[in-house]
Formats: sequence, C-alpha cells, structure tokens
Amino acid sequence: MLPPAASIIIPTRERPGYLEVALASVAPQARRAGAELILVDDGALEQNAQLAERFGARYVSLGEPRGLNAARNAGAAAASGELLAFIDDDVEVHPDWLDALLAAAASDPAAGVFTGPIIARFEGRPRHVCGREGAPITSMDLGGSDRDVTRAWGANLTIRRRALDAVGPFDAHRHVWSGDEEEWEERFLAAGGRIRYVAAAGLVHRRDPADARMRALMAVAFARGLQARDYDEEQGRAPSLVRELRVLAGCVWHTLRRRCANGPVMAAHSWGRIARARQGRHDHVRGDAAADFLSGESGTLGGRRDKLRALADRALDLRSLPQLARTRRAARTLRRRVLVASVVREHHRALYEAALAELRRSGCEIVALECPPGELGKFANLNRLLAGVELENFDWLLVLDDDIELPKDFLRPFLYLSERFALRLAAPAHRLLSHAAWRLTRRQGGSLARETAFVEIGPLTALARETFATLLPFPEVGMGWGLDAHWAWLAREHGWPIGLIDLLPIAHTAAPAASAYGREEAVAAARVFLATHPYLSVRESQRTLAVHRRCA
Repeated sequence: MLPPAASIIIPTRERPGYLEVALASVAPQARRAGAELILVDDGALEQNAQLAERFGARYVSLGEPRGLNAARNAGAAAASGELLAFIDDDVEVHPDWLDALLAAAASDPAAGVFTGPIIARFEGRPRHVCGREGAPITSMDLGGSDRDVTRAWGANLTIRRRALDAVGPFDAHRHVWSGDEEEWEERFLAAGGRIRYVAAAGLVHRRDPADARMRALMAVAFARGLQARDYDEEQGRAPSLVRELRVLAGCVWHTLRRRCANGPVMAAHSWGRIARARQGRHDHVRGDAAADFLSGESGTLGGRRDKLRALADRALDLRSLPQLARTRRAARTLRRRVLVASVVREHHRALYEAALAELRRSGCEIVALECPPGELGKFANLNRLLAGVELENFDWLLVLDDDIELPKDFLRPFLYLSERFALRLAAPAHRLLSHAAWRLTRRQGGSLARETAFVEIGPLTALARETFATLLPFPEVGMGWGLDAHWAWLAREHGWPIGLIDLLPIAHTAAPAASAYGREEAVAAARVFLATHPYLSVRESQRTLAVHRRCA
C-alpha cells in the first residue's frame, strides 16, 4: 500500500469548539488529496475523540497533558506520510492550502520546511485598531511571492520526514508558547536546512468572541510576555530592564495617542516581560550567588501590610466561591486512599491535629503516620515512618508539616484538581497572608491550578503513586533544602506535570521556614546533595508553564 501524500497533524487540548472549525476546513482537502488526518489530544477529552471519528481523522490520545511539543512528536510518530503538515486547533485553512503545500514540496525537493500566510481574525464585536501594529496573536503575511525565510510559526508548519529525522524531535520539555517550534527550527537551520514560504498555503488564525475580548487577550499576552522573556534569557539576548520599561511606555503612549485596541494587549505582553525581568533581578539580589537553588526568602509576614494581605485574601476567597462550589460538586464522589506522613513537634500539636481532622472529614481513607523530630532530619524521619509500608496500596502520599491551616473541605477538591490536570507532584498555593519562601507558590486570583516547573518540599506536598518508585525513599538531605530543585529536574526528565492548586490555598503563619533549625547547616547539606544530583536552578525552576482557569 502506498503511503499517503501527506500527514496532517492537529495537536489539541480541551478546545472542541475551535477544533471542529479546523477539522471542517481541512478534512475535505485531506480526502481529495489522499492525505491522512491525525488528531493528537494532549489529554483525553471524549468530545475530541467524537470529532475525530466524525471527520475521519485518526485519534491519538496522550492520556494526560504533556505539552504542545510532546503532542507534535506523538503525531509525527503516528504518521506515515513523508510530508508532515502541523496546524493548530484554532485555525481555518484556505481552500487550496494543502494543494499549494504539495505542489511546493514537489517543485523544491531541497527545502525541508514549508510555511504560509497566517491571517488573524477576531470574531464578535469589531476592534478599533490603528493599523500600525500587527495583530496581538500569531500572524504572518510575507506577500504574494514564494521565497526562503528564517522562521515558520507552528500554526502553519510543514516538515519533511527526513528533516525531522535528521534534526531530531521537538523539545518535549518546552510546555510554553515561546521557543517551542523556534528551538527546533534553529537546530534545523544550523544543520544547513531551508524554510520555504508558500504564498498560496494560507490559513486563518481565529479568536472566537469570548477569546477576542480585551481581558482575555491581555491575560494571554501577559503569560506570553513572561515566557518570551524566559526564552530570550535562555538564548542570551534579553534586553535590559530599562529597555523593557521603554517598550512599556511606548505601548501606553500608543494606546492613548491612537485609541488603538492593540495597545493594552501589547502593554500586557510588555508587563509580563518586565515582571519576569524583575523576578530575575530580585533573585540575584536576594539569593546566594553561589547557591542557585535558594529563593533568598523564608517568609514575608509582619507589619502593617498584614491587614492588607488579609483583605486581599478575603477578596480572592469571595471571587473564587463559584469555582469552589463547582469543584466541590465535581469531587463529591471522589474516594482515594491517602497516606499522610508528618514530623510533629509538641508545641504545634494543636495545629497538626486540626489539619489531620480536616483531612479525615474528607470521606477519603486516611492513614496517618507521625513521629517526633528527634535527632534526625525531616526526610530521614519520613523514611523511618514509611519503612515497611506497602505504598502500592495508596493513591497519594501527603507530606504534611505540623504548622499549617487547611481550608474547609480541602482534600477531595485538592485531589480532584490534581488528578484533573494530571499533576504527579502537587501542592496547595499559599494564601497572601502566609509565610512563603517562594513567590511562585503564592495564590493567583482567577486560577484553579497552575502547572509549574517546581513544587516545594513543604509545608504540604502530595506525591501521586506513579512517582513512588522514583522519589522514595527520600534522599536524606537534612531538612530537605535543595531536594525540590532535584524534583524539578526529575519531573522534567520523566515528563511529569507538576504544579500548584490555587483554588484551595493554605495558611502557614506560625513561623517562617528555617526558624526552628540552622539555615547555614541546611544550605551546607543542600550543597553536598546537589553536587552529585542534577537539579534545576532558580532561573529554570521558577516558571509557570500553564494556568488553568476552568475545569471542563
């Protein structure tokens, strides 16, 4: 049997409304040209499987969210065509898109990558723009003539199989918008490859009315700004903070001068870049230059700002009530077997007992193990508690510190969201009025959960059963400093999603980290441990990879 003329690969994740439009536009062209159509679900949404069947596409499910590049790699592995045409799930291809690509590939066998125009379209209310700036979503129009270019965007990216085999797959560790396909293309160009722009192979990049609203566009732009700054820093080409501030000022002036709807979106992107640049600067100022695994903080409570923090927490609590009610309803039938391990100091006995009582009220089966600190470090004590326990009988292990306050009806919604977003290591975010050693771990308004590159060793950390073989027994590294940096590396290597649950924040107000033991000893033990264990530095680990604001 002859291989298909091409393989059209559509990675998707929880956007069936967009996906239906994309499939309706591309499926007739695939049938006409004898191309295969592959839908790669970065998760396992039943609606996606139904759409694939309806439009005659092969359905490939990753089972859990693993990122855009992992989905691209899975699609390439499943494809049998020599020409791999990747499109996003939020596009609508032009009627002659596939024919133009096939013709270009046949006429220019030396080119390894092909792309074409990407035209932005915002549906719903008209947007007033001045025309001086490009669209606030990915777009590209290089005119009506074919020519070689140095960049192709993933929304319209076709690759010859031999080029992918020669350069290698997409970097599946990149779960972000910036640098996902660019990193692969830089490898391809460095190996002497050519990218060809095909003027007739165009498509539309859509935003439906809900996503075309200013607030939604600004939220996405801010997240893209954070990640764009990360990628520029990784490439060693990030501009100074002063230059970033000048760009922001220009965006504000553009908005006021032109009354242009693109101005606020550009400003949000610029502010995201500035926020990341300032975070990097503060990390350098606060932290130990010789210890790139430290946050430089142990807690931030005290003073007149505590009242403002408490008010802000109350406002966020009120804002989250509808989402919290829906999540509790969705989690009401969840039953899990949970092992809780704690090192308990007698002067925190009351706090510990209150937290344990809250866990027991959840309806899950709770097995609690505890011991006093003694002369051992935290994780040596935890290993002693877990020795001999048949861990395979438990769905989750909770490492619970003895000095935190849990929100009401905590456990089932927490586990439900952790499993809903396939997190293998999960932790509740901190309230604003809470001692937090890492800014990343503070709650974010409007977020249910965040996929991050880092989960802290405490004050509450949840380990899914799939991680036990890798993470247990714990390395006995004193109080555990540096272990979370190693976990971040392991999670990346294993492809585990890890993250924070913002909807159910905890309060850690008894004392800052390291108040009950020596900081110098903890840092020294971490240095010894990390000298022989790979880890992610602060710059690599303190990243939000995805924000989940809705739970389908």
